[in-house]
Amino acid sequence: MIKVMLAEDMHMIRGAFAALLNLEPDIEVVAEIADGTEILPTAHKVRPDVAVVDIDLPGKDGLTAVSELHEELPDIQTLIVTGLSRPGNLRRALSAKVTGFLLKDAPPDQLADAIRDVAAGRRVVDSQLAMAAWDSAETPLTPRETEVLRLTAEGMQADDIASRLFLSVGTVRNYLTTIISKLGARNRVDAIRIAREAGWL
Repeated sequence: MIKVMLAEDMHMIRGAFAALLNLEPDIEVVAEIADGTEILPTAHKVRPDVAVVDIDLPGKDGLTAVSELHEELPDIQTLIVTGLSRPGNLRRALSAKVTGFLLKDAPPDQLADAIRDVAAGRRVVDSQLAMAAWDSAETPLTPRETEVLRLTAEGMQADDIASRLFLSVGTVRNYLTTIISKLGARNRVDAIRIAREAGWL
């Protein structure tokens, strides 16, 4: 029996996933959670074989939570599901050592098959997404610039970001100016939009 933990913030989708998976003779949903911060403590408690995680979770995004999960409980396989077919997300997922990546609008039987594959240690990547990632541009931002932009997108001000990253406020402002210039954006809000649409955040 494959034990599955579901992390999805939309109640209806989570319920549908759980109902579908519990119909499978070899799959059992052992935990359902709605917030990214619950992933690690829940995984420690129920020890699933596979964690099925939505990429956009409140509290902590799916990829960050999955990276932490991989660090602390490397035996748990992870399958990211997303409604956003942004190729940059796939690259981020692969660098977070995710075992599988599936679009939410995939046929229901594909989810069960993907869970079986990742439980067996096989990598599963949605073919449409793989092709898009192959064709799409790499992020022009450095990891530090991406981090600054991600914190800005979370609503943090320059002085908060500076203290979080142990930088001066001036350095953070310089990063933001560079980011806006690299992305050809009009301002910070536009830079966040461009980076999100490209899947770089």
